[in-house]
Amino acid sequence: MIENQAIQPIRSDYERHRQIAVDAIRRTTAERESVLQAIVEHATASADTAIGAISIIDRDRQWIAARVGINATETLRSESICAKALLRPGEPLIILDTTLDTRSAGLPMIIGAPYVRFYAGIPLISRSGYALGALCVVDTSPREVAPDMSALGRLARQAERILNG
Repeated sequence: MIENQAIQPIRSDYERHRQIAVDAIRRTTAERESVLQAIVEHATASADTAIGAISIIDRDRQWIAARVGINATETLRSESICAKALLRPGEPLIILDTTLDTRSAGLPMIIGAPYVRFYAGIPLISRSGYALGALCVVDTSPREVAPDMSALGRLARQAERILNG
């Protein structure tokens, strides 16, 4: 059974302050898309995955600031694996087989195209300590082991510096 509460957005004072931080980075993100794109390209190459993204989790949607291997520029927040990375801002979210994990098994991208089977995401944190979104690498095959998370962590910190201006 899939836990519906894990799919719902966080609603609290934290979420209100987090959203203020997200609103503050909009212009910075748009101005630096090419640099963010280079980070995603490096991340997917490093993790040997077909898909990667820097996503920003907004009120009700996930918008994708940079991407490799997908055409989407946004999805509903409730359909985003990256939104689940916000629940533990100081930790990476690694799902070796998305079909076996209650946080992701029923999501449209798992049960339909692009048939995501592996996910690793590192929350991107604002200067004020709020999770903005995630740098993620994704594949269509499950994995037995995670990629080098320290390398992805370094790329995530680089993306944070860019987002935070």
